[in-house]
Amino acid sequence: MTTLKKGDKAPNFSGLDQDGKAHQLADYRGKKLVVFFYPKADTPGCTAEACDLRDNFERFKANNYELLGVSADAQKAQAKFKEKYDFPFPLLADEDKSVIQAFGVWGPKKFMGKEYDGIHRTTFVIDENGIIDEVISDVKTKAHAAQILK
Repeated sequence: MTTLKKGDKAPNFSGLDQDGKAHQLADYRGKKLVVFFYPKADTPGCTAEACDLRDNFERFKANNYELLGVSADAQKAQAKFKEKYDFPFPLLADEDKSVIQAFGVWGPKKFMGKEYDGIHRTTFVIDENGIIDEVISDVKTKAHAAQILK
């Protein structure tokens, strides 16, 4: 599970978004980057989290932040999720889990007494130089922007 912490260099990730456009850490140099990992597109918690970030998007832009959502959903599912809720930020379709594993957010979870492997809802705030400024593992889905924009 997550071993990355504040002060660590962010993983040099590379992945494709809902439209097949490539994104990598280097693309965001000079900007603050919020990488938020969520378990599944268009589910209640993930929708609440992404919509809260969307509703505060102008505040993020005003503070030099870029946002990038990541889940293991297919491009088509990410595209539908983005379109349905009109998200102004890209969603990586990390089907091979390379970005998810680079950030260490894949691991055992429990739901209704069952154990399984999945994505742990975690957000990384990365500074302009690619250094992790904050790791948020206790994500409040309905007030996530407030956790980041203190």
